[in-house]
Amino acid sequence: MIVIPTHMKISVIGTGYVGLVTGAVFSDWGHDVVCADIIEEKIAMLKKGVMPIYEDGLKELVNKNVKEERLSFTTDVAKSIKESEVVFIAVGTPSNQSGSADLSAVWAVAKTIGENLNDYKIIITKSTVPVGTNERVWEIVKENSPEGAKFACVSNPEFLREGTSIYDANNTDRVILGSDDPKAIDKIATLYEHLNAPIVKCDFRSAELVKYASNAFLATKISFINEIARICHSAGADVKVVSEGMGLDKRIGRAFLNAGIGYGGSCFPKDVEALYRTSSDHEYDFRLLRGVMDVNERQKYFYIEQIVRHFKGNLSGKTFACLGLAFKNNTDDTRKSVALEIVKMLRGEGARLRVFDPAAMENAKKVLGNDVIYYAKDLMDAIEGSDGICILTEWQEFAEIDLAEAKKTLKKAVIFDGRNLLDPASVRKAGFEYFGIGRR
Repeated sequence: MIVIPTHMKISVIGTGYVGLVTGAVFSDWGHDVVCADIIEEKIAMLKKGVMPIYEDGLKELVNKNVKEERLSFTTDVAKSIKESEVVFIAVGTPSNQSGSADLSAVWAVAKTIGENLNDYKIIITKSTVPVGTNERVWEIVKENSPEGAKFACVSNPEFLREGTSIYDANNTDRVILGSDDPKAIDKIATLYEHLNAPIVKCDFRSAELVKYASNAFLATKISFINEIARICHSAGADVKVVSEGMGLDKRIGRAFLNAGIGYGGSCFPKDVEALYRTSSDHEYDFRLLRGVMDVNERQKYFYIEQIVRHFKGNLSGKTFACLGLAFKNNTDDTRKSVALEIVKMLRGEGARLRVFDPAAMENAKKVLGNDVIYYAKDLMDAIEGSDGICILTEWQEFAEIDLAEAKKTLKKAVIFDGRNLLDPASVRKAGFEYFGIGRR
């Protein structure tokens, strides 16, 4: 536990990736934290020490702080608000049909907070929300609170990566705090001062835009390197070498320059769409973002085309080992997973599929069902009897696949590496045909 000077009683409303990790980390910093959610099943699981999500180190962190009586879980949202001095809103903001963020859960929580204001509280929005949201949160709380009730609102966007979220929370690059109340900002700044990270204090709207702009820029880097990979594919260059050479330039950096089948997950697709919608709402056509989304959508078709071309236009009756179902490694999250989209596309081409993921099998079953899909018990079980291997998620164990053993059980020794995990020369030396994304 990290002991910090200012002790706070904190309520975190919402126990998804952001809320649960945020609550666990705050409690580990020495605060009294209650995580509240209206989903009874989820709270019951958490009280038993069962995590509703897969996140490295989360179970241990939660159980430790529950045992030390700094962290608790409840479905009584009203009580959690009344007994806290700081209330974090950490509910989901998924995309709706228009591409805008669905803020219905945020509005509902703001209303509940207003109805249960019993003394001064600072209300902090952790959820990723578009420009103008925190101003509306303030209005909803005001409309539903007792006359004369005192409170402040702060925008505090999160920058956690699934799979490394606990590390990220303790080693953040920056803290963004936006509000029209300087005293509230200063109070919440004390929550993070021990991290020795830059704290940016600003207005609501700038804080809200920082999160969207950050994710959209990272998505742009991914789409850019995927376009470079397409050029490499045609010109005979190697995108791994190109991205390495680019990344050594300190102005560019190496992160997010890995070519593959495109970005997915619960953040990038949603946030890029939401930022584009925000630009449209403010009468600006963000043409660059349109290109980023278009490139990302086309990338999975480029991958499928390589497979179809190799099998001379017909995948009917062919069996593929699909390695990876989560949208990225070290998580069980299949939301907006490009890997799942690839599996569906292969199934649409008439292929049979043997799939495996170290963490995301159960979540994948809810999406894919059982039609022409065999859920393997491990990597080698997925490979057995297949006509080819499709690497769809960048799990480390897929990078360390025993090629000699794999070749013994395959019908055809061919690998379609959608994440560029393997070295083409080594794979070919082992007797395989190899197809990567922009690899020489």
